[in-house]
Amino acid sequence: MPLKIVKRRKSKFWVIRGTISGIRYEESTQTSDKALAEEMRAAREAELFKEKVYGKVATVTFAHAVADYLEHGRGDKRHMAPVLAHFGTTLLRHVDQHAIDMAAMKLLPNAGPATRDRQVYGIVSKVLHHAARKGWCNTPIIARPKKPKGVVRWITPDEAEQLIANCSPHLRPLVIFLLYTGARAGEALWLDWKNVNLETPQVTFPRTKNGDPRSVPLHPRVVHELAALNHREDEVFRTASGEPYARPKRADDTSAGTRIRTGFAAACRRAGIANFRVHDCRHTWATWHYQLNRDLAKLQALGGWKTPTMVFRYAHSNVEQHAESIAKLPWNATGGELGENRPKKSGK
Repeated sequence: MPLKIVKRRKSKFWVIRGTISGIRYEESTQTSDKALAEEMRAAREAELFKEKVYGKVATVTFAHAVADYLEHGRGDKRHMAPVLAHFGTTLLRHVDQHAIDMAAMKLLPNAGPATRDRQVYGIVSKVLHHAARKGWCNTPIIARPKKPKGVVRWITPDEAEQLIANCSPHLRPLVIFLLYTGARAGEALWLDWKNVNLETPQVTFPRTKNGDPRSVPLHPRVVHELAALNHREDEVFRTASGEPYARPKRADDTSAGTRIRTGFAAACRRAGIANFRVHDCRHTWATWHYQLNRDLAKLQALGGWKTPTMVFRYAHSNVEQHAESIAKLPWNATGGELGENRPKKSGK
C-alpha cells in the first residue's frame, strides 16, 4: 500500500502512513498544511523506494546524519548550526573535499585556517565518521587546512605592571583579570557575577571554547580589583559608559577581543609594549604559571586545553631550568686543551 496522509484524532498535524515493500511506515509531518504535507509524502515515498533499490548509502542526507550524531550526545550544537544549514539535505556522498572547501569559504570568508578547521572541517569530519560507523557512507579522507605554527607572545611581570598602569579605569580590572586567570576574551567580557565567588575565591566559565565548563581560583589581586567594582549583578566588566559589551550576533562570531582592541592597543602604546594582542594575556598567564610551577598537567586543567600538545608550547618557551646542564658543556676560552669539563674518551 503506497503512502498517504491522514490525521490522528486530537492532532492538527498530518501523518504520513502506509507500507513500502512490506515494511510499515508512519511519520508525523509536523504541519497542518495539507498541500505541504502532500509534498512531504511524495518526497518521502520516493526516498524510501530509492533506498529499497539502491540501499541506505545512496539516500542518507547530511541533516539525517547530524540528527543521529547529536542524538548520541556528541557535538557542539552552537557551531553545528551554520554547517547544518549550509549542507542541509545534501546527500552524504556529495559532501566531498570540494564541497567542504567551498563551505568553509562561504561560512567563514574572513577566518584563518585554524578557525575554519575547527568550525567547518572538524565538524563535518566528525559527522561523516559517525555516519561511516553506521554504514551510511565510506570512511572520509579529508584534507584539512594547514595551520601556521602558533607564536607564544608574552610579557614579563614588569611589563605587565606598565600595561596595567596605562589602562583606562574601566579597562584596568579586565586586563588584570585576563593576566591572572588566563581567560579568553569572550569568557571574560560576558562573565556574569553569578559565576564569580569572591569568598572561595573562584570564577567559573560555564561556556568555553572547547565546550566544557571550567573553574579557576582567583588571585588576591583579582579579588581586590573585583571587590572595588560598584555593581554585583549581570556582566562583571563594563565599557567606559558603564554598559555591558556588545554580544556576538552569530554563534560563529569569534571577535570578542575586538570589543576592547582600541583601548587595549592604546594602553600598550603608552606602556611601550609592541606587538601584544588581547589574547596574548592568556599566553602570558600560562607562561608565568609554568615558570613558577613546572606542571603541565595542572596548567592544562586550569587553562581548559583539550590536549597536552597545546600546553607544550609554554614548556618550549621556558628553558631556564636547563641552564645549568648547558653550562656544563666543555669550553676552553684560551684555545688550548679542554679543562675538567672535557668529555672522557669512550672505552673500546
